[in-house]
Amino acid sequence: MQDPQEIMKKQMKHQNGNGQVTQRIRIEFTHPTASEVAIAGTFNDWRPDSTQMAALGGGRWLKELALSPGVYEYRLVVDGAWMADPRARKQRRIRLEE
Repeated sequence: MQDPQEIMKKQMKHQNGNGQVTQRIRIEFTHPTASEVAIAGTFNDWRPDSTQMAALGGGRWLKELALSPGVYEYRLVVDGAWMADPRARKQRRIRLEE
């Protein structure tokens, strides 16, 4: 599996309608028995209800986000239980470079 931080560094930069530069990132997660997975972090005020992941089948989950350059922290919320992303290297911080 590819490290989420490495995936995020490779994502393309975009400009939104307000002229702000954003980067699209992809967070992938696998959990064979999960029925609901969300992401809570500094980019959504730690509200998992605002960032649900999409079920791809076979226990695979995906969410693409458009974030401005900066440092972000996040956790996955799997069936209501908060947990660190098991694919992240050391911590749950995301650094997007300009």
